[in-house]
Amino acid sequence: MPSRPSRRTSRVANPGAVPDADDPLLGFVPYLHAAPRRNSITPPRQRAFIAALAATGIVTQAAREIGASLEALYRLRNMPGAEGFAAAWEQAIDRGMQRLEDCALERAIAGEERPVVRGGEVVTTWRRYDTQLLLFLLRQRRSHRYGGAATPADADTRSDAEVYAEIDAMIDRMRENMAAGEEPTD
Repeated sequence: MPSRPSRRTSRVANPGAVPDADDPLLGFVPYLHAAPRRNSITPPRQRAFIAALAATGIVTQAAREIGASLEALYRLRNMPGAEGFAAAWEQAIDRGMQRLEDCALERAIAGEERPVVRGGEVVTTWRRYDTQLLLFLLRQRRSHRYGGAATPADADTRSDAEVYAEIDAMIDRMRENMAAGEEPTD
């Protein structure tokens, strides 16, 4: 066993908690096969897949856990009548992504313990803070404050003339307030 710590020991490498049986995520309407075969992905296997996917966030791992091929799962997901399974799949991926975001945030804030190896032995460790990861998270989560890329929903579709007219109106209101002895409101 190597004496050097591995990245596999991070929280990201270990699965999260498997959802409880009464978790709303597992309350989806499963796909029912018209003529089920021995290897069909039955409702219990569908729920086991969704639970594993929510815990790991990795489709391949969840498929391996229930003993199903990726092809069979993707085919099932796209079948008419499997909308509940497909929606639960998306929700499970969202949980996996939330776990990944939480781990990235923890790593950005708390840093990551790195070994210092000398002569094949770990002599000490140091904490590495990932500034690039921290900046990325700030830009993504607080783009209005830290200058992340604007999304189409954030885009201002007004013309220059409309913006200037709004500014002029704001200045006029401020002048009126000042003339009346009031504090500016805008």
